[in-house]
Amino acid sequence: MYGVIRNLLFRLPPEQAHNIALNGLDIAHRLGVLSAFSPKIDSLPVNVMGLEFPNPVGLAAGLDKNADHLDALGDLGFGFIEVGTVTPLAQPGNPKPRMFRLPEHKAIINRMGFNNEGLAHLLARVDRRRYRGVLGINVGKNKDTPNDQSESDYRKGISAVYTRADYITVNVSSPNTPGLRDLQFGDSLKELLAAIKDEQLKCEAQHGRYVPVAVKIAPDMDDEGIRFVAAALRDTGLDGVIATNTTVSRDAVAGHRHAEEAGGLSGAPVREASLRVIRGLYAELGETLPIIGVGGITDGESAAEKIHAGAKLVQVYTGFIYRGPELIREAVEAIRRVK
Repeated sequence: MYGVIRNLLFRLPPEQAHNIALNGLDIAHRLGVLSAFSPKIDSLPVNVMGLEFPNPVGLAAGLDKNADHLDALGDLGFGFIEVGTVTPLAQPGNPKPRMFRLPEHKAIINRMGFNNEGLAHLLARVDRRRYRGVLGINVGKNKDTPNDQSESDYRKGISAVYTRADYITVNVSSPNTPGLRDLQFGDSLKELLAAIKDEQLKCEAQHGRYVPVAVKIAPDMDDEGIRFVAAALRDTGLDGVIATNTTVSRDAVAGHRHAEEAGGLSGAPVREASLRVIRGLYAELGETLPIIGVGGITDGESAAEKIHAGAKLVQVYTGFIYRGPELIREAVEAIRRVK
């Protein structure tokens, strides 16, 4: 059934299809039929960052930027859902068109630019949710905030979502906010991570509850960069790392009519780059800091190989768009076999 729906949706522009699909999920949820059409997923519990996940396959940030569709997405069997990226102030993102399908490669290029309705909207939606699964909230900085003032935006995001999130992700790796990836390197990263940790501890003292914080990184770094990031995360005492975001490389899709579009490439072409980063991080971190693997998961095998490489959890997004809810079940069962 999903294949038929996808083929119809793929006749529409990607962003329009995205919105129609999410609104359709909401309608099916309200009618009480969504869970009946979703695959049955047997429990595969795992404890990561002090949290109990019913299974290790989650939804990556970006699909539900504003937490508008949490209840419907919660019907599909994900072990956890991450919403966002949310910025302190609402922003429209980049001009349209800003999303492009590459079906031959099971890939998408997007340059959305952190389009979202801001913290106040997201928090109101989270407060209204009935979904009671593990919830991650992904925070970022506004486009107009200079990098040397980015610490303020991340502090605002962390403090605002702290009491609602089960874990928080700090996004320093989207290629669609100018200069954002510069925060992943050198003293900029060390200073930002120290500020993030400081804000986390302040919130813990204020609310009497410890909420783990993970950092999402890009696949486009060399071995030295991976070692540097691993050391900075370990030294700062943060709780996890999400590897990886989209790539700016076009090597895997060279010659495609959309290959030269600006933005981040996601889907199957990111599979190997993401694995390389996960393996590099695990070589440096071992079991001291959990890795959440994301990028290029299109089937059970590509989910299980991230666990084999050292990840404790995985997230899907582009593969989910191409495969639908069946991918969740397939990934859980493949991971069950390698555990």
